[in-house]
Amino acid sequence: RSYGPKRAMLYAGNDYPEAANNTILAIAMIETAEGLASVDAIAATPGIDALYIGPADLSLALGRAQRTDQTDPVMVEALETILAAAKRHGKVAGLHTATPAYAASMIEKGFRLVTVSTDAGLLEAEAKRVVSAMRGEQKKEQIQGPY
Repeated sequence: RSYGPKRAMLYAGNDYPEAANNTILAIAMIETAEGLASVDAIAATPGIDALYIGPADLSLALGRAQRTDQTDPVMVEALETILAAAKRHGKVAGLHTATPAYAASMIEKGFRLVTVSTDAGLLEAEAKRVVSAMRGEQKKEQIQGPY
């Protein structure tokens, strides 16, 4: 592979190679049973900035139903275990969520790197809303676009 810093230097400036380590995060994904069992060792790894949970993958790995916004007691315990390990080792705890309400509840628990939905999910939801409005299922004046 090539060092190839040209693209990064175009948007971040010529000092990007020297400054990159101050702006790049090393995030460990915890989405397997092995990762959960080793979460303290992972969190203690020098250079790791955050622990990020892939809840659907982790739930499948633990033999649970695949869900993003978890209420399953086994998964709730797993999330709490990962959050506690992150706090013990001074790392940021993060996870993916499906809804703003669940995201807010996870932030209240102490998660600090919380993603909500996906680009495809948000695009789909907005497209459905617009189609519904165009069919007269919503008031047309509710549609507001960027133009």
